[in-house]
Amino acid sequence: MKALIFAAGLGERMRPLTDHTPKPLLEVGGKPLIAWHLEKLAALGVREVVVNTSWLAERFEPALGDGARWGLRLQFRYEGPTPLETGGGMLNALSLLGDAPFLAINGDIWSDYDLARLPQAPAGLAHLVLVDNPEHHPAGDFHLRADGRLDTAGQPRLTFAGIGVYSPDLLRDWQTVEAEYPGARHDPPRFRLAPLLRAAMQHGQVTGEHHPGHWTDVGTPQRLQSLDQQLRAGA
Repeated sequence: MKALIFAAGLGERMRPLTDHTPKPLLEVGGKPLIAWHLEKLAALGVREVVVNTSWLAERFEPALGDGARWGLRLQFRYEGPTPLETGGGMLNALSLLGDAPFLAINGDIWSDYDLARLPQAPAGLAHLVLVDNPEHHPAGDFHLRADGRLDTAGQPRLTFAGIGVYSPDLLRDWQTVEAEYPGARHDPPRFRLAPLLRAAMQHGQVTGEHHPGHWTDVGTPQRLQSLDQQLRAGA
């Protein structure tokens, strides 16, 4: 299985820390956020990882090299000066990911989730990891049904962790779902992944699981500092 790491965000809420360092390269616990992912992917047996980039793209390769230190082959997919969002970024990386299901993970999260729990292929079009709703996102994203499928409605709701396994077929009808989205007609197109997931959920094509352990969306300097302190303390 190949993997995609979303690392193209502008990191605007993290300024000034991200003025000269892209958010996935900010350090927690003595290493860049993205390095925690690369270590886990290598331990899982993944050998090829695509890292999509935009803001300060030139900083990634000097920091990470070709991935050999982790036993990985890293490929960097530049999206241009304006990020393509999650859907556009995934589509832009498909030529490197191939036709088989792939793992994708947000470059600005940290979690103790065991990637080995993920299926090698989703039962439908996607399989997502969900976590308890954090304080900054109390409404959650999706409802996890007893049969393991996800719904856009229903209670209780959980938050998408930014970790999942996807079939390339999820993107097959993206132009229908996101036809009116600003940027959808650009080359390369810029569009969101969430509407595609919601459309697939309407047909029972998205499964999920709840991870009750540690998860942090590193969206502010305060969360970054808190996570760093926890990791350095061995929490």
